Amino acid sequence: MYWANFFHIYQPSSQQPDILEAVVAQSYRPILQAIKNQKNVFLSMNVNGALLELFDKHGYQDLIQTLKDLMNEGRIEITGCAKYHAFLPLIEKDEIIRQIKLNDETNKFFLGSSYKPKGFFPPEMGYKEELAQIISDLGFQWIILDEIALGGQTGKVDYKKIYKIKKNGLLVFFRERRISNLIMSALVRTPKALEQAMKKDFSSGRYLLTAMDGETFGHHRPGLQNMLPELFAASKFQFIKISDIPKYFNELVEVDPVKSTWASSPDDIGKNIQFLSWFDPENIIHKWQWELFELVLDAVRSADKKSPDHKQIRSSMDIAMASDHFWWASAKPWWSLEMIEDGAWRLLETIRMCPGIAREKLQKAGDLYEKIISTAFEWQRSGQVRKNALLQRSILRIPFKERTLEAGGAEEGVYWAFIGMMKKMEKKAAQAGEYEKAILWRDAIFKLENKLDIYDAINAIDLLRTELPNEEIEKIIERYKEQYAKIRGGQPEQRGA
Repeated sequence: MYWANFFHIYQPSSQQPDILEAVVAQSYRPILQAIKNQKNVFLSMNVNGALLELFDKHGYQDLIQTLKDLMNEGRIEITGCAKYHAFLPLIEKDEIIRQIKLNDETNKFFLGSSYKPKGFFPPEMGYKEELAQIISDLGFQWIILDEIALGGQTGKVDYKKIYKIKKNGLLVFFRERRISNLIMSALVRTPKALEQAMKKDFSSGRYLLTAMDGETFGHHRPGLQNMLPELFAASKFQFIKISDIPKYFNELVEVDPVKSTWASSPDDIGKNIQFLSWFDPENIIHKWQWELFELVLDAVRSADKKSPDHKQIRSSMDIAMASDHFWWASAKPWWSLEMIEDGAWRLLETIRMCPGIAREKLQKAGDLYEKIISTAFEWQRSGQVRKNALLQRSILRIPFKERTLEAGGAEEGVYWAFIGMMKKMEKKAAQAGEYEKAILWRDAIFKLENKLDIYDAINAIDLLRTELPNEEIEKIIERYKEQYAKIRGGQPEQRGA
């Protein structure tokens, strides 16, 4: 099977050296070494310019050189992106273009002439219709989006075909959620487990396209980096770059992707809240963050371009474009006082740098900064952050028993089919001497029976995806998933995972 695997690696430009050191040791070096060692592996990556600058600043030039070597060998392709991980659907066209061009300039400086990106990765796979034309006009040939972007539903992409956007002919490749999330959740940790979860796909004549954060391997999921060398050596997969997919699959379909991210659920899209983590209409901190953002951006644009400090001012604004502080203020469930303050402080410092700025604008910026920080601390002290997270969890995690047995009718059979399945798995594991696995299934049954499955980081139902014994059970899973997937996001590190 042809497998186009995509890794996104990124750290904010203000990342602390000790954290960067840990991520380099736990994820980046093992990933690049695994690729380097397996000569028949080809894949696609996004490496933000901001991260390359961090590598250079903190003495990781060897990683830059490895990236250059792999590119020169034609082993990897690096996509275009926004340099500071700005959330593109929520910023204006000229700033989108600026972020992309800054990223290209930085990547060309560090990676040399081999950096000739054909594809584009929008941070968070955040997409709106206007973005496609911008990407096309900048010379990119394709964009990668989550499969939810095809009509707002999962399971609609035919991976025997390739797709292009109707209005401009930009190719669009869709990330497959199920397999991406199986790996990112560490539900599969060996090639054999992955093959078992995909067994019906190998004879279908399709390709596989996955996309995930590189930090998944080792940093987010300790030990998962050890899976890569085995995976790359697996005989059932032929690893290719995304740009090479049209060499093997040429049936073309025109589409109009919908607004979405790789964390969006069908429910989000139906309610038009697919950008909730960056701009929640019910989140007053988000409202003030964006008000401060627009105030500072307007001041920077109005500043005297002939000023000797203008380059520094504009650079400060570019860095403040990062989406991190909005995401960490979502409180559904992601929350970090440190990141919220860092983003607000960068904006405040930027407007203070602007020569001749009116006193009332400085006062307003200062007031917004104080509102953001004081409210964030109040949310932290009062328990509002935890309340928001629990509310979101209660919306997204509905006990399996309620959705099946207590719903009545045919759904009762679904519940008992799963319980029976898990009992068989428990018995099978015990007979094979896999006692830890037997305990896992025993506990899973108990949690389903007592509606405790909503508290698990990995739902018991999801565990079944790694050990599907027959088509009948898979049909049962899909029947449940059709409803469950409507309220779940598309990233295991995201809301409701």
